Amino acid sequence: MVIKSVNLDFVCGVTSKLPDTALPEIAFAGRSNVGKSSLINGLMNRKAYARTSAQPGKTQTINFYNINESLYYVDLPGYGYAKVPQKERERWGRMIENYLHTSKRLQAVFLLVDIRHEPSENDKLMYQWITDSGFQPILIATKLDKIKRSQVEKQRKLIRQALGAEKSALIIPYSSETKQGREEVWELIEKVVGTEDKENRH
Repeated sequence: MVIKSVNLDFVCGVTSKLPDTALPEIAFAGRSNVGKSSLINGLMNRKAYARTSAQPGKTQTINFYNINESLYYVDLPGYGYAKVPQKERERWGRMIENYLHTSKRLQAVFLLVDIRHEPSENDKLMYQWITDSGFQPILIATKLDKIKRSQVEKQRKLIRQALGAEKSALIIPYSSETKQGREEVWELIEKVVGTEDKENRH
């Protein structure tokens, strides 16, 4: 996928009406600090376009990034950061759940989990929300560069079992440092949205 243009078209807060974008949407969910903004920036070939913060839990909106005027990357609020008040976390949860249930253009949901650890209760809840919305989450196991290569399959198995994912569920190890896994994610997005752009992605 050659990235020719990226625009932040819509930013939706708790009270915002979700847009009907008229383009395919690919959503990204994950807890605070899992590397979601880094993944999205990597997929957009931008170093710091998606909003990152040194203080986890700061992404409080649903952000719609227009890619090449042909699809949207939808960045959902990071969840599970303990220092955010419970009421605030509940509001974000309702926002995410509302989006998953009501978007008319959503084609696939990527759920990011940390490959180093067993998925948290919040990860399990998000996985359930996504499946309840009729989607099979595509799992991206981030922080790949933080573990030894020999540990990868063991951690994938741990993630699959903890989430109760089917054997057919995709788990893509990803590193924001080396960009390992980026090509695989791109190919999946192209397949989902029906683009057959095989040009050099760099």
